[in-house]
Amino acid sequence: MSALMATISHTPVLVDAVIEYLRGSSPGDRYIDCTVGSGGHSQAILNSFPGSQVLGIDADPESIRLAQSILPQHAILVNANFAQLEIIATIHDFRQVDGILFDLGLSSMQLSETGRGFSFTHDAPLDMRFDPNQDITALDIVNNYPEKELARLLYQYGEEPASRKIARHIINHRPIMTTLELAAIIAQAFGQKRGRIHPATRSFQALRIAVNMELDNLSTGLRQSINLLRPGGRLVVISYHSLEDRIVKQFLSLESRGCVCPSSTPICVCGHSPTLKLLSKKAIQPSEDELSRNPRSRSARLRAAEKI
Repeated sequence: MSALMATISHTPVLVDAVIEYLRGSSPGDRYIDCTVGSGGHSQAILNSFPGSQVLGIDADPESIRLAQSILPQHAILVNANFAQLEIIATIHDFRQVDGILFDLGLSSMQLSETGRGFSFTHDAPLDMRFDPNQDITALDIVNNYPEKELARLLYQYGEEPASRKIARHIINHRPIMTTLELAAIIAQAFGQKRGRIHPATRSFQALRIAVNMELDNLSTGLRQSINLLRPGGRLVVISYHSLEDRIVKQFLSLESRGCVCPSSTPICVCGHSPTLKLLSKKAIQPSEDELSRNPRSRSARLRAAEKI
């Protein structure tokens, strides 16, 4: 599939819920799409809230190029990581905004581009970088990390119970150059014991997260988002695996509470005040109808909060 076709066929996940929770109220409302991807959510925001303005950010320059092809010229698009969210927003005068969206999933374009190494459905160099100017790649990790560190990475970021066995197999088969080669080696570590998902799924997730420092950047971006929202502004986050969702859930829970002192502390000494109000107690999941139309949405979880 070409990049253009991936853009055309890409369906933004939980788009109705995103629009519902962002709740545009007046012309001129401003929104930050921290992971603009192919532009689907930003396009829905601009169509749903006439007169609104969007600042779209993405670490992947190809995503920015694709978003430019479908979004109107007045949409501001920036090739950068949302870990620099406050700096980007300040430069483009997008402070005190009405809504901020994080959609943390891989886009259809990233999965379908054969040279990026995100997927093991076709052979490609072990890359996995969102930003091609970044130094570290999956190739570096797979071929240079010590066995214990590699096993820790697979367990921590992939929640892979067979992390030690996989790490040992990788060490014994170095050098490993391509995605299919790595996937086959991981499958060998499992032998005949296979689950419902491909044996390499969790390991590829772990490598991608490590290469792009996704969890650290998510925590950094979430903290900065509070400073950019106006009172009453909305924060909406879509995550796709338990590690992301845990960070989002804990962040929203912490910021919706007052005192965060340990229970053993008799008197509050933290002085923490709530900054957010939760808009739903449980994560919003795709409907059966959306799942039938877009199977890739099956793991999506949406959480939302409002700036106090």
